[in-house]
Amino acid sequence: MPCTSLTEKTITSLVPGAKTAGKEIPSTDSTVRRTCSWNALKGFDYRWLDVSFEIMDSDEAARKSYQQRTADKSGGGAVPGLGDEAYSVVNLTTEDKQETREGSVLVRTANAIVSVTYNGSDFETKKAPSTDEINKGAIKAAKEAVATLANGRKS
Repeated sequence: MPCTSLTEKTITSLVPGAKTAGKEIPSTDSTVRRTCSWNALKGFDYRWLDVSFEIMDSDEAARKSYQQRTADKSGGGAVPGLGDEAYSVVNLTTEDKQETREGSVLVRTANAIVSVTYNGSDFETKKAPSTDEINKGAIKAAKEAVATLANGRKS
């Protein structure tokens, strides 16, 4: 389901050169958690995006999980108007002079947790994409994934 949660247009804009079908990541319990990832190197630009859906037994269980997972995060903030509650944070790491910027968005919508990770690097300049680009990309993917999940529930 996460592999079909984003439009091809979103995937190609966030991860240029990626196969739009995505790759399902095996889970210990696929009835509870499903994850899909897209990644590609186009020229010297590398991008990675993954979307994970976790369905809990109740809204309360999802609320507790969300609170636990956002309690230890710092430097980010709430994303208004996304799900029942949402949190976004962007971090920069440097390894062997290569910068990578990673954005994470965690959303609770009813009894589901949607988690999005989006990161990128430029292997020519050794720089990372801007905080703004990564944060907006992660939030865009999260909004689309949450909308798909909500639409799937109604049917």
